[in-house]
Amino acid sequence: MRFATIGSVTLHYHLRGGDRPLLVFVNSLGTDFRIWRQVAPEFEDRFSVLCYDKRGHGLSDLGAPPYAMADHVDDLSGLVDHVGAKQVVVCGLSVGGLIAQGLFDRRPGMVRALVLCDTAHRIGTMQSWNERIDAVKEHGVASVADGVLEKWFTPHFHQRRRADLAGCRNMLVRQPAEGYAGTCAAIRDADHTDMVKRITVPTLCMAGDQDGATPPELVRSMAELIPGAEFSIVEGAGHIPCVEKPAELVALMKDFLERNGVSSHG
Repeated sequence: MRFATIGSVTLHYHLRGGDRPLLVFVNSLGTDFRIWRQVAPEFEDRFSVLCYDKRGHGLSDLGAPPYAMADHVDDLSGLVDHVGAKQVVVCGLSVGGLIAQGLFDRRPGMVRALVLCDTAHRIGTMQSWNERIDAVKEHGVASVADGVLEKWFTPHFHQRRRADLAGCRNMLVRQPAEGYAGTCAAIRDADHTDMVKRITVPTLCMAGDQDGATPPELVRSMAELIPGAEFSIVEGAGHIPCVEKPAELVALMKDFLERNGVSSHG
């Protein structure tokens, strides 16, 4: 286990690799960095790979919720500096994608390429997030878990991978309620519609074909705002393809990175 204090928050992270270019994976709401276990190792032959628990999740500090998206961006920016990287490729899932967008906006010279997975320039509505925040504050994360899991995974996953589903539910409900609700507030208040139009690095936007949280048409609408962005579908996946369809996600990412010359040799 590795920990770094960034500002006033201590973050839990995992770093593998030597002096290769850095690839960072940024988690979704209600998860920790274990969701990348079947994805991250597939890139260690060409990248150093960094995974971390954002504030309010996993083994990282709670900080002072509710959060602004800028808080999460500050954490990632500081963590990249801490590990000594000058440029990074960022793969962000859901809120992780909003954080990735924010990092480019904050430090465009740092970001070599973006993979925006099951995310958008704006996610949900003020009302939907306020209702979820109220439910979590009053009844805990478990009170929203079943509805969240329906969006995370396809019916096939629910029916055929019961043990995996149970484990993912455990991960979700064991996140701190304050951290979960605090990040809900950050998503609620984030509107990156104008920001994404300024992205100038190679960008791949992906969506599970059965994503119930950020449906493919929403992800596609983000891709259309980003100059030159690519859009791909992950077949047979919901909102968390790195768990449900990791091989497909890896294949799409590797193809994109290789075609754009973003690797240990590019």
